[in-house]
Amino acid sequence: MIVLGLTGSIGMGKSTVARMFADEGVPVFDADATVRRLQGPGGALVPAIEAAFPGTTGPDGVNRDALAEKVLHDRAILRQLETIVHPAVGAERQAFLAANADRPLVVLDIPLLFETGGDKMVDKVAVVSADEDIQQMRTLARPGMTPEKFARILIHQTPDAEKRARADFIIPTDVEMDDTRESVRRIIACLAESVDS
Repeated sequence: MIVLGLTGSIGMGKSTVARMFADEGVPVFDADATVRRLQGPGGALVPAIEAAFPGTTGPDGVNRDALAEKVLHDRAILRQLETIVHPAVGAERQAFLAANADRPLVVLDIPLLFETGGDKMVDKVAVVSADEDIQQMRTLARPGMTPEKFARILIHQTPDAEKRARADFIIPTDVEMDDTRESVRRIIACLAESVDS
């Protein structure tokens, strides 16, 4: 099995690219979706997060905006949250890998792949990237997003240029959708060749 790490900064189109891999029949582990489930109504992480960050949860699970307000200003507080979240996500990831052990290729869709050292547990890395202006436009179009919040998020993410420099593959999303899909297909074919050879 080849494990491909898929990453990209906020607003780069990583979720769209992950769906393209899934459309091609490649199993995809979505770290963000896993976190949302673990932090959603009745989620396994809700009690621990409420204990560490009082007032950030309710009947619908974790209030992501309230939690972001508490952690995005201070790297030490953010690390405290990560010590709660990362082990639980890691256990889910291991279960996904075990369930797909017979597949030639799987994708781990992890937004903070480089930031968490996750690039060391994958065989190859694909970075989803777009022009900075397009990234900003996409991100600011999200509900509740402000330029200030966007800037705070970027502080905690490895710069796009560095991600691109460390990647085995770069998938552009500031092009036609069909071109992005073709990049995905080329990567799958390239990795299939390496498995066969």
